[in-house]
Amino acid sequence: MLSELSIRNIVLIEQLDLEFSGGLCVLSGETGAGKSILLDSLTMVLGGRGDGGLVRKGADKGSVSAVFDVATRHRVHDLLEENGIESEGAVILRRMQYGDGRTRAFVNDMPVNAGLLRRIGENLAEIHGQHDTRLLGDTRLHREMLDDFGGLRDLGRRVAAAYGAWCEAQDKLQALQEETAKAARDAEYLRHSHDELARLDPRQGEEDKLAASRQMMMNAEKITASLHEASSLLRGESGWERRITGAMRALERCKGAEELLGAPFAALERALNEAEEARSTLEEARAAAQFDPAALERTEERLFALRAAARKYNSGVDDLPGLMARMAAQLEGIETSEKHLHELTSLCEQAEHAFRRFAEDLSRKRLAAARQLDKKLMAELGPLKLGGAVFYTSVSRDEAAASRHGYDKVEFQVATNPGSSPGPLNKIASGGELARFMLALKVVLATGERPPVMIFDEIDAGVGGAVADAVGARLKRLARGAQVLVVTHSPQVAARGERHFLVAKTERGADLPEVSVARLQETERREEIARMISGARITDEARAAAARLLEAGS
Repeated sequence: MLSELSIRNIVLIEQLDLEFSGGLCVLSGETGAGKSILLDSLTMVLGGRGDGGLVRKGADKGSVSAVFDVATRHRVHDLLEENGIESEGAVILRRMQYGDGRTRAFVNDMPVNAGLLRRIGENLAEIHGQHDTRLLGDTRLHREMLDDFGGLRDLGRRVAAAYGAWCEAQDKLQALQEETAKAARDAEYLRHSHDELARLDPRQGEEDKLAASRQMMMNAEKITASLHEASSLLRGESGWERRITGAMRALERCKGAEELLGAPFAALERALNEAEEARSTLEEARAAAQFDPAALERTEERLFALRAAARKYNSGVDDLPGLMARMAAQLEGIETSEKHLHELTSLCEQAEHAFRRFAEDLSRKRLAAARQLDKKLMAELGPLKLGGAVFYTSVSRDEAAASRHGYDKVEFQVATNPGSSPGPLNKIASGGELARFMLALKVVLATGERPPVMIFDEIDAGVGGAVADAVGARLKRLARGAQVLVVTHSPQVAARGERHFLVAKTERGADLPEVSVARLQETERREEIARMISGARITDEARAAAARLLEAGS
């Protein structure tokens, strides 16, 4: 319920703090006393459109704060949690309105945008006025109200889930069909390209090896000449071998000096061995570097073929093996696509069947609920002076327009004159009739899921006597399961209230008038209801009538 409301610098309210309790709370006062300012403030804090004109003259900004005590299992807590807002029972909304039109909004002291504030506000309170036809003009809400009445929310969620699964299967099937069609168009090209690459059989790193081998073969003649020259120098008349051997023989002739000459002789012997090994490796290198024109031609043909394929397929030479593997996978996919298409088509048919089964069930139960709703609502119309009207819930089925809500379009229709055809409720009924139809709907739908606070603005306008008493009785019935705030000029409605607040405007000379709100005690309440009965001059008869109304309404 709405437990606290604080208003600062809004129109004619400089500072106002109110505390509310559950049940039916009545707000009354003279015409122009400022009751609409309270409703404008509530509308703003619940996420309604801001307006710089709401800021009190002389102030740069105004603010409205509202504290709602909400059950821990109420759906608003899920919405808060989804948006990272902490809550432990109470939900505090605050809206600041600046004179230049800007607004700022907070929920439990966390800044939020106006859209989120409005969504949260819709879960906490509903405001209905005599000319408020939003609920009665939006056929989507008609469907939701019928589903609430019939206890069909869970079935509706199953329909929505089944429809989502069907749509997902359809999207996957369409994507696979498009992919398969494109692959089939490219199949001949893929096969030709894959076969060409398979014959070429490219290997990772092959280009670098071939290029290096080609370069070596192109330089083979020069390399061979250099190797021959090096080998000749080692083998010639003045080669190192002859000189080292001569040095070793000279040392051998020195008898008796073996200890002194052993180390030089060993060094010369090692040098001779190294020279022999060098000559041997030079011979091996010269043999390996022999120029073979046929081998060069083969190497170049292979290298040029790889590079040509890379250019053709806009790829690097080292990427050709991967490209060939991808082509093979695509070809395999084409071959297996028919199987996948068959499986996905079957899945899509199963999903459609599940949706249609749930949607059929929902349509059948909606029709049954619609007839029950019509019957119960018609029972409410007589006391509300709408006994000559006919209320009808139209449930039109269109399988071609299937959606997450099933097959049905739900619309509340009414015929207010005998013999006339039913038409859309918000187009046939007058403003006063709409308000009473809406009240009747709220009473009938009271068992469904609804916001914990309902606010009615002069829903009793234009009626009196027994009809006003019937309006009051239905408002009190609504207040058994939710907090109801009603702005009224009807003494019959006011007498039904459990709490009564008087809205008054005090003139202050040249200064701005000031709007105040006071909770009335029992005697004050009787005086206010007497004023509502007799007008400015309160008579004893009016006081007596007020007392009787209070006794009857308690």
